[in-house]
Amino acid sequence: MATDPRRLAVLLAVHRAGGVLAAADLLRVTPSAVSQQITRLEAEEGVAVLDRGPRGATLTAAGRILADAAERIEGELVEARKALAALGGELSGRVVVVGFQTAIRAVVTPALAGLAARHPGVEVVVEERDPDDALRRLRGGDADVVLLERDEDSDPHTPRGHRDVVLLEEPWRLVLPAAVPVPGRLADLASATWLESEPGTAAARALGRVAALVGPLATRHVYYDFDVALALVAAGQGVGMLPALALQGELPDAVTVATVPGLGSRRLVVRHRATRHEPRPAVAAVVDELLTVAGGLDLA
Repeated sequence: MATDPRRLAVLLAVHRAGGVLAAADLLRVTPSAVSQQITRLEAEEGVAVLDRGPRGATLTAAGRILADAAERIEGELVEARKALAALGGELSGRVVVVGFQTAIRAVVTPALAGLAARHPGVEVVVEERDPDDALRRLRGGDADVVLLERDEDSDPHTPRGHRDVVLLEEPWRLVLPAAVPVPGRLADLASATWLESEPGTAAARALGRVAALVGPLATRHVYYDFDVALALVAAGQGVGMLPALALQGELPDAVTVATVPGLGSRRLVVRHRATRHEPRPAVAAVVDELLTVAGGLDLA
């Protein structure tokens, strides 16, 4: 009897997820359905493919052979789908998108599903890197799309042979320990202790702009990751400025978010190469999808 590749796919899911229950979640079926497929696979092949234990299931030697075959089949199907897309005149190719945490979480990741549905021949690779590394990769041809951040008063410079496209402008928000009264204006926080962002970031430039409005600010700590800033605020270590994208989802109970006039906004920008041959159609399609997602965000 020929091996059923559908059962191999179930075995591969168990291997990747680390157990039957997790594989069921991954495949969106019941654990019973997963177990039945594995049992039938073992009956058809005449070998045990899983060692079942209290902490989950691991592959036997025979299971590893079959899982490796499943991975090869999966890879061949992906390549065949790309070839069919190219044959039918659909967009195809590999597009490397490099960005930072908030942009990847709020814009890039939601765009992947739309790209897969509209352009199945386009393979998107996402990388989280610091801005200097991201720009080096773009200049060197190792990245196709880079997401950058700028404070509202930044003087942008776009190198020759590149193009910048504004994805969105999001407001800066004030984040305070719950015990600190919400100010009506920035001047009310002139004597507060502020969290300082790593130099060179949009947050650092924005804080400098606020200091120019209200006078020198007392600062404590230096953060790069916005989650670290939230943790420090929740611990009562100071107040800070964070962009609206960083405040989506569940926040610590000990943090208050406020809108105060004068904080300004942060701009998210997509940069790609712009030459006689670029951007390639696949790159342009990715940028268009990012713009669509960004345009649908509610940051009020």
